[in-house]
Amino acid sequence: MKLELRGLTKRFGSLVANDHIDLTFESGRIHCLLGENGAGKSTLMNMLFGLLRPDEGQVLVDDTPVSFGSPGEAIAAGIGMVHQHFMLVPVFTVAENVVLGRERTRGLGLLDQRAARSLVRDLSERYGLAVDPDARVEDLPVGVQQRVEILKALANEAKVLILDEPTAVLTPQEIDELIEVMRALRENGTTVVFITHKLKEVRAIADTITVIRRGSVVGTVAPDASEAELAELMVGRPVQLQVDKAPATPAEPKLTVKDLSVVDGQGLVAVDDVSFDVHGGEILGIAGVQGNGQTELVQALVGLVDVAAGSVRLGGRELVGTTPRQHLAAGIGYIPEDRSHDGFVGSFSVAENLILDLFRGAPFARRGSLSQTAVRENADHRVKEFDVRTQSVDTPVSALSGGNQQKVVLARELSRPLELLIAAQPTRGLDVGSIEFVHRRIVAERDQGTAVVIVSTELEEIVALADRIAVMYRGRLVGIVGTDTPWDQLGCMMAGVPVEEAAQLAEANPTALGTLEDAS
Repeated sequence: MKLELRGLTKRFGSLVANDHIDLTFESGRIHCLLGENGAGKSTLMNMLFGLLRPDEGQVLVDDTPVSFGSPGEAIAAGIGMVHQHFMLVPVFTVAENVVLGRERTRGLGLLDQRAARSLVRDLSERYGLAVDPDARVEDLPVGVQQRVEILKALANEAKVLILDEPTAVLTPQEIDELIEVMRALRENGTTVVFITHKLKEVRAIADTITVIRRGSVVGTVAPDASEAELAELMVGRPVQLQVDKAPATPAEPKLTVKDLSVVDGQGLVAVDDVSFDVHGGEILGIAGVQGNGQTELVQALVGLVDVAAGSVRLGGRELVGTTPRQHLAAGIGYIPEDRSHDGFVGSFSVAENLILDLFRGAPFARRGSLSQTAVRENADHRVKEFDVRTQSVDTPVSALSGGNQQKVVLARELSRPLELLIAAQPTRGLDVGSIEFVHRRIVAERDQGTAVVIVSTELEEIVALADRIAVMYRGRLVGIVGTDTPWDQLGCMMAGVPVEEAAQLAEANPTALGTLEDAS
């Protein structure tokens, strides 16, 4: 099925999310839409799937104009979409989820379970999507849940399948399996639209790559285009893709975590007996699929949650039982994973946000009131140093782009002497240029002798930044390894396989991930 977009435009008030986009998706090909978060990729696909109505332009299916008022109409036309956040019923089986909304019944209106199971088995065999029809979805790994979403679309006879950031929640092995699934879909004549911002994955799987920047198509290229060329198209300028850092020269341990356990709000153990050290002058990267205790671990390190058991010592001083303010006063800088919720006050100005944890002391506090002169001088200096793009230091931070908001957080946290820097998802949602800047500042902090902990779901970022890598799975520390560890082994560890067994599995069963690793 041929799918064509002509002049597709979508506005949200004064914001033009998509600006007269022309695209053609040829039958039986993998077409990648590459662009940073906020570039307009998902908005474009939501119009194609009937979730949004375009303000201008039209969609053509096999040269016939169509208009989708709902996802149901798009599905009926042969378009399926797997969203970044899955649309599955956790307590239903695979078969029940696949036929949801198009159930065949028998007898007293009961679901025909036999027909549902048969459908899943037939589709699984045809497309190489091995899934147990009777498995309950909530018991399945994330990668298998994604297969269920794909099966749902195929059960609706989708001829065009849209995958929106499909690798964001997958381990490296699951990414490799997804690549094989996409190839199988292509061989069966399905058109695959793959939305992503990851350069290496695009080059590994695409037949055609279209780059979107600020709501507009800026180029369509072949997959043999270099990463540097793709990055320049995405950002609009040349970008240094490799993290430039000298080997670490670690000093004595500054942070010592011993037997740490944290219980979440539901009474479940989120961090389970975790122990590790971080030396001054090194970066410890914590890898793992999102939701395996990394968030709770970071919150415990900065005093935002109660610790059920264990110890956190910084420079020999016990921090468990002290307040977040006391943690910061001990020399901890904190870049939270959700900057808009935990990193700044959106209605406050850039200048005010730059002193949120400093305003009580000199030179900002004088006789119980703020020195506006000192606040402005500090803001002018930090905005220049960290290249924060803002019309004025009086501009509310909520008015800045995501990259500049992150620079404000970074500037504040690095504006005082630190013993420990904790950065959780430090480049989430940033463009390639902002990522380059953030990485450079984090490495510079390491080189000043600060102990650094980086938490990221992007394995490539962890490998590039870290001096050692700790892998978490279901709240436990699987192991700590060097940055020369093969990606296949790291992927096995992210699935909970112990270090030595993961090394043996990776050596015995190498995957296409080697291609991505070599490219890095």
